[in-house]
Amino acid sequence: MATAVFFHAHPDDEAIATGGTMLIGAQRGHRIVLVCATDGGRGEAAPEMIPTGETLADVRARELRAAGDVLGVSRLEFLGYRDSGMEGEVTNDDPGCFWQADVDEAAERLATILREEDAQLITFYDPIGGYNHPDHIQVHRVGKRAAELVGVPHCFESTMNREQMKGFADDPAWAEMANTDDVSIEESAAQRSDLLDADLGTPAAEITHAIDVSSVIDVKRTAMAAHRSQITDDSVFLRLSGDAFLQAFGVEWFVEVGALRSGEPYQRDIFERLC
Repeated sequence: MATAVFFHAHPDDEAIATGGTMLIGAQRGHRIVLVCATDGGRGEAAPEMIPTGETLADVRARELRAAGDVLGVSRLEFLGYRDSGMEGEVTNDDPGCFWQADVDEAAERLATILREEDAQLITFYDPIGGYNHPDHIQVHRVGKRAAELVGVPHCFESTMNREQMKGFADDPAWAEMANTDDVSIEESAAQRSDLLDADLGTPAAEITHAIDVSSVIDVKRTAMAAHRSQITDDSVFLRLSGDAFLQAFGVEWFVEVGALRSGEPYQRDIFERLC
């Protein structure tokens, strides 16, 4: 069996974007290594979620370990950078944050892990990091460079299906599910408008792989729920019905780097060429 490395920006990204694929790989006997670029310390959490004497980064590290156990992760590593915060925030200028990291230096940190593991497969994000978060864009840059340094033979960009995301935003039923008591109708409408206008993820015609994770969807949901400081019981993710959750998270999308073809019919297995 082979080693597959999943490179993510913050704790909880792994469960949301690639959790089902990771678990399927582990079930097949592959060694699953999870590398997280940042400590997630710029996330939002209610004060009661952070025990006295701890930081949010401490909490999120513990949550990531719990989620990794659920998803069959054999090794978990942090690259050691601070969370950069959302696009445009002053924290983007923090010299210790991932966004400010030298790409080659960060890539060498990741490359060290790839060499130790003799990794045959790596995933990182698409060039816009899915939704233009600075740390996600940097994951693409660093992950791609590290794979080049080591010569990882199978590289995949984890992404979102742009047309699917716009479809969710334009669906009144989804808008109703997304409404919460602390979000006004006007704010909800503005969020939907922003989602419809944004170029999220990757156009469907450029995607190469659609991984059906419906067989492990309940475990994926459990892994997402392990990130309790970020995905609370009343979050829109966990308030979805079983069918709606499956519709939203039952397929994980990838673009194979260097693939000769893309679009439908999508390929269904990123592990198929691993020994």
